[in-house]
Amino acid sequence: MSAISLHVEETVFPLAEVFTISRGSRTEARVVTVKLDDGSFSGWGECVPYARYDETVDSVMDEIRSLENAVENGIDREDLQDMLEPGAARNALDCALWDLEAKRAGKRAYELAGLSNPGPEITAYTLSLSDPETMRAKAAEHAFRPLLKIKLGGEGDMARLEAVRDGAPNTDIIIDANEGWDADTYKELAPVLVRLGVKMVEQPMPVGKDDALGDVERVLPVCADESCHDRSSLSALKGKYDMVNIKLDKTGGLTEALALRSEAEKAGFDIMVGCMVGSSLAMAPATLVAQGVAFTDLDGPLLLAQDRNPPLKFDERGVYPPTADLWG
Repeated sequence: MSAISLHVEETVFPLAEVFTISRGSRTEARVVTVKLDDGSFSGWGECVPYARYDETVDSVMDEIRSLENAVENGIDREDLQDMLEPGAARNALDCALWDLEAKRAGKRAYELAGLSNPGPEITAYTLSLSDPETMRAKAAEHAFRPLLKIKLGGEGDMARLEAVRDGAPNTDIIIDANEGWDADTYKELAPVLVRLGVKMVEQPMPVGKDDALGDVERVLPVCADESCHDRSSLSALKGKYDMVNIKLDKTGGLTEALALRSEAEKAGFDIMVGCMVGSSLAMAPATLVAQGVAFTDLDGPLLLAQDRNPPLKFDERGVYPPTADLWG
């Protein structure tokens, strides 16, 4: 079998509009694209470096390029798990290896994973953080969507949530507190959020300061995001969280994401499958993990002004698995 050549580059996608969360605003998505080429087939992967985990585009590309010789010598997905830590770099390589393996075998990636033929899943749509009136208008614009996600920003959050509920009275809402609460805040806000129809809150308390969640009555389900990366995270989450958010850029790829889902479900956790702001190529492998989960949040391509070609399909049934000419 021919040696595999590694190609890695930065790809920039402009956003459809300025996207704001509590940590700042952005006008573009900067991702890392990986291509593995054996002369007959090419496997593709994408990752989104995240500053919260001390990643940059340059550091992630350097990490990927450090394995160039291993890739040329035929590294497989099992080898990769031991050669890189969970994170964006391993994600892009892992997903490219899945894609290449599927093309070489003449099969789809879900078949290689032993999964059933996947279908569409309802996905959340994230509203950018803004003033209440703007968020009310945006909620009304997207009131046809069955699930909206709100990023909280601190002061004025309740006014924003009231505005979103007013703009989209029949839509389910989930919120992301981005590590901004303490236990008292949860106890104060949770009953109000339940009244507003909020179904779940992501990561209300900072990583390492969330033990108090085990001592409060969780009337509003709590999902671990920054506190959950891979299977090694699960033991510390028991009794504190009701759900885990699986993101391939945290797990380090589809291989660990599937294993994490299986082990988390056995441990009694509900599952959310989320994403960073990336293109359809980044979301494509995650659609396999998202089959039948409690919440899917794979709206990255909906926030872009320009996407991969071909893109993932989105309609009233949700986000669809990729066609073979996109990935897998």
